[in-house]
Amino acid sequence: MKIVLAVDGSPYTKRMLSYIAAHEELVAPDNEFIALYVTPELPPHAARFLPHEALRQYYADEGEKVLKPVREFAQMQGWPWRERHAVGRPGETLAEIVDAEKPDLLVMGSHGHGSFTSALLGSVAGRLLAQTRVPVLLIR
Repeated sequence: MKIVLAVDGSPYTKRMLSYIAAHEELVAPDNEFIALYVTPELPPHAARFLPHEALRQYYADEGEKVLKPVREFAQMQGWPWRERHAVGRPGETLAEIVDAEKPDLLVMGSHGHGSFTSALLGSVAGRLLAQTRVPVLLIR
């Protein structure tokens, strides 16, 4: 089974990883895990003042900050592992990559904001549920 893990470096990501490690049906030897993180793109009016290389390095550093502890956890668990990092609008970019990967399951931690907060800020989980055709397991 191919399982995409949408990660963001928050305590909810840690909770999700712990949940997966505790459920052996999710960590079968033939399962493949793909960690996926999207760094939010800087607003164009701010990004245009940065040299291209500095901007590229910023995005790379942000991705590594999130993916490194997830990678280390997965290696300790012995999970077959791959990771992807992208830059963009998290909900839409995650949905595009999930559709391209065609996983059997998408797992993500939910921040659990109420509907009022989600209406104001938007919800990455909500966007993924609306834009993908993959079963989603939300860990809260």
